[in-house]
Amino acid sequence: MPAYAIQVIGKVQGVFFRASTREKAQVLEIKGWVRNEPDESVKIQAEGNKEALREFTAWCNDGPNHAQVQQVIIDEVAEEGFSNFRIRY
Repeated sequence: MPAYAIQVIGKVQGVFFRASTREKAQVLEIKGWVRNEPDESVKIQAEGNKEALREFTAWCNDGPNHAQVQQVIIDEVAEEGFSNFRIRY
């Protein structure tokens, strides 16, 4: 199963980005996590089927309504075998 490390840069904290990311991941049956980073970006680890990840990463380029995404960096990583998708603090 493909796995990605995703960094979303822009106005992505304080706009429900993490909660919206979790909701989108659950709809697409993607496993992993999302968290805010000290540099005000959002980091995501995501695993799922190729089509679901394609749709998920496309969504990351927009995010929720009040987000202003400037850049999305996607790196392919080794699968970790997550059992759900959660918000990390």
